Amino acid sequence: MGNLFGIEEKVWKLAKEVEEQVKEQFQEVDEVCQYNSMRVLQAFQKYRVSDMHFNQTTGYGYGDVGRDVIEKIYADIFQTEDALVRGQFISGTHALTVTLFALLRPNDTMLSICGKPYDTLDEVIGIAPNASSLASFGIKYDQIDLVDHDFNYEQIAKTLQEKKIKLIEIQRSRGYATRKSITLDKMKKVIEVVKKTDPEVIVMVDNCYGEFVEKQEPTHFGADIVVGSLIKNLGGGISPNGAYVAGKKDLVDLVAERLTSPGQGKEVGPTLGMNKLILQGLYLAPSVVASSLKTAIFSSKLLENLGYTVEPRFDEKRSDIVQTITFQDPQKLIRYCRGIQMGSAVDSDSVPEPWDMPGYTDQVIMAAGAFTQGSSIELSCDGPIRAPYIAFMQGGLTYPYGKLGVMKAVSNLMKE
Repeated sequence: MGNLFGIEEKVWKLAKEVEEQVKEQFQEVDEVCQYNSMRVLQAFQKYRVSDMHFNQTTGYGYGDVGRDVIEKIYADIFQTEDALVRGQFISGTHALTVTLFALLRPNDTMLSICGKPYDTLDEVIGIAPNASSLASFGIKYDQIDLVDHDFNYEQIAKTLQEKKIKLIEIQRSRGYATRKSITLDKMKKVIEVVKKTDPEVIVMVDNCYGEFVEKQEPTHFGADIVVGSLIKNLGGGISPNGAYVAGKKDLVDLVAERLTSPGQGKEVGPTLGMNKLILQGLYLAPSVVASSLKTAIFSSKLLENLGYTVEPRFDEKRSDIVQTITFQDPQKLIRYCRGIQMGSAVDSDSVPEPWDMPGYTDQVIMAAGAFTQGSSIELSCDGPIRAPYIAFMQGGLTYPYGKLGVMKAVSNLMKE
């Protein structure tokens, strides 16, 4: 391919070698994609999706049949009693915030069992001071850290026996932590421990980045409620914003009444032309997630071959679409992110710089040449400027585009 697209010939050769080395992993991804595509298609057919469901409502949004069908489809896919899928959610963090405020009351205790949650929840919970936090309403917070990347099952059971815990939060993806993402077999095991010890505790899973990575979801084996963003996996790169909450009906009703108002709940909320985009995004989601996984696997093996520490390794079991590369050098982290930006279709001429972002304690560099602002299912790469200088990469709407972006980033790393 020569120097096509500004990628060094040696990088093309390395890429060809890597694709031979990851054939088995790509085949496994395709099998999961086929299975999840079948689940989505069955749900669409079960609820007889039609052109009429693409129509929009405005104002209060009463009687929106498309919105109602979308929420039935989501509940079907997650095997839950109900779901709330709305463009009124600004982000995954917003949906998590609404859910926590809906389910917790003053003097209740929230327990995170996989360490500190993602940075943007610090001020929501009250880990970092904020007058609007859960802590400011008298809601208590506790956490149990992972041990060797697994749950501390004994400590979790002991805490549930000694304290009255209202809600347990499990964050499936790693966020900006160095821990591994939580695989579903581990999540199944810990939910069994939790429910055996205290059947009344609410198990809430932050499912962001994890949907359709495996053949099941946390609600298939006992999670009471899951929350995720539509500009990540399930939006398929089509949905322009929004998030979902799926779970037990009484819990979803509480979340709906916190999002809108008591007494109105799910009955209101105009879709403003989003129904078709949400449905089409969900329809494409299994394939888009598969492309993101292939991009992650490809980058993992390529960067490992170049001597960098990666997590997960190309042949490890995955539970989300996030790939990390440890550079041990702030300048290498910055150069890699800039290379990802160069390989984007949108804003490819922009040069990312580390900056102070709301909700983060360290400066963060973000490369995201996306059609939808902040869309993590499109190829993006970011990381806090703090040791050991880890790049958190995710997305790739198609594998060929994802591959090109990674190769461009590696070429930029080599040139410097």
